[in-house]
Amino acid sequence: MSAKKQTSSILPPKNNSKTTVKKVIKVKENIKSKVRTKAQPNNKNTVSAKLKLLITIVARNKAEFYLDLIQSFDVNMQCVLIGQGTADKSTLGLLGLTDTDKAVILSVIQDKKIPDALSTLDNRFNSIKGGKGVAWTIPLTSVIGVLIYGFLSNNRETVKEGDNGKQ
Repeated sequence: MSAKKQTSSILPPKNNSKTTVKKVIKVKENIKSKVRTKAQPNNKNTVSAKLKLLITIVARNKAEFYLDLIQSFDVNMQCVLIGQGTADKSTLGLLGLTDTDKAVILSVIQDKKIPDALSTLDNRFNSIKGGKGVAWTIPLTSVIGVLIYGFLSNNRETVKEGDNGKQ
């Protein structure tokens, strides 16, 4: 005598396929509505400003000037890397360039301040003697932690809330 072992299946019964499809669609709609409500800002810690990495390459002797200029756009974090141009002496002589020592400035800046910062940098590149340079941005897709985001975006209220009043 062989007894059939009963197994439970996660698949819906064959005869109720229309009702099952309706149930699946309803569950998907519920999930979408929950995701939409969670994405809407409902508290003070919701991220509102996007951040970008501003990369600026300038002559090394002008690095401090550009650091101060960029900092005026509420930039809290900057890093300077020392670089060297790759052109050979004859090419530099043809172009009238003598200095190959460069400074690469990495700055985290709010997205809404980028147009002003880039236009100011462009103005300085064209008006300062020996102040030529190049600048561009790269979007930052994520930052770990509310406090780090608050610091990088220069949002003092977020940083204060994270401290819970501790000084």
